Amino acid sequence: MLAATARVAGDFDLAEESVQEAYVAALGAWARDGVPDRPGAWLTATARRKALDVLRRRQVLRAKLPLLVEPEEAGPDIPDEVAVPDDRLRLVFTCCHPALAREAQVALTLRLVCGVNTADIAHAFLVAEPTMAARLTRAKKKIAAARLPYRVPEAAELPERLDAVLTVVHLLYTTGHIAPTGGDLVRADLVDRALHLARMLATLLPDEPEVPGLLALLLLTDARRATRTDVEGRLLRLADQDRSRWDRDAIDEGRRLVLGAFRTGRPGRYAVQAAIASLHALAPSYAATDWPQIVKLYDMLLDRWPSPVVSLNRAVAVSMVDGPVVALAEVDALAEDPRLTGYHYLPAIRADLLHRLGRDDEAAQAYRAAIDLVDNDAERDFLTTRLAELTP
Repeated sequence: MLAATARVAGDFDLAEESVQEAYVAALGAWARDGVPDRPGAWLTATARRKALDVLRRRQVLRAKLPLLVEPEEAGPDIPDEVAVPDDRLRLVFTCCHPALAREAQVALTLRLVCGVNTADIAHAFLVAEPTMAARLTRAKKKIAAARLPYRVPEAAELPERLDAVLTVVHLLYTTGHIAPTGGDLVRADLVDRALHLARMLATLLPDEPEVPGLLALLLLTDARRATRTDVEGRLLRLADQDRSRWDRDAIDEGRRLVLGAFRTGRPGRYAVQAAIASLHALAPSYAATDWPQIVKLYDMLLDRWPSPVVSLNRAVAVSMVDGPVVALAEVDALAEDPRLTGYHYLPAIRADLLHRLGRDDEAAQAYRAAIDLVDNDAERDFLTTRLAELTP
């Protein structure tokens, strides 16, 4: 609906408003007349008509209106044979328009298609919410000003959009895996949506090594979902989770996908992250994890995806190989990176390292800094508990 309406409106904000108004209209009309045989077509046609009404009132596209007007019974403008068979995945590919900057493609798609709010998108990009809101507004204005064609891409156009689509699915999963805000650690709706999109991508583009790599990463990470909190919803560290309850079928499938991606000789960043996740999943215990191999994989990942977050995660693995002193030096160096300002995992990891070194006063201070930055209740409770263990 959103894709079809946006093609008529040429404006994402107007398309969103028109779709919402179509739902409101359906509540009244369907209660009175019954649900139509083709509810999707009814809603789409209604949304498009509402968008056209606004355009008429604005008198912005008067000369082109005859080209846009369609019969009332018209349904979504989708050809009989489409390159992307899944409705939501089709819209993701459509929104990831190559004329936009990569960050704008991903942020707009998360907001418009995946239902992620602006604050959570800002968290994913490590920027302030007003900054992300301004970027979304600029991207929408660019689309409107340049009159970028808003249409479902053909099969030949999918590869140039694939990296942005993979990023969307990964960030969607990440946002659900640890909800940036709210009382629950996990947003199952976002996690399940991301897994569905990843499976559809694997069916659509099985020969692209990053596609099965992403699916493997999601499967291996999500295999621990049932053990990440206790019965009261309190967060459990990886070292404290009951590994016997992990989803072995998901782990086995993810492991097969990882091996397949590495056999191509060109594993990308998702496949490398999946390899790290597989080592965690296959280890009999936290202490028995192959930490030296994980450090090597993080080095490989940094070559493919230089990121301060990757470096921070690598420091945790380094602490298990070379000790907390070496890791703390790396974390302190990363604290100088402005991209990690406001990233609560940095002081949280620093606090754990300081505690392991017996520097509990400094660890308590770091935990307080992390608590001030975190917005998820489950994570805040976990950090508060850790702080309480250090202070009388």
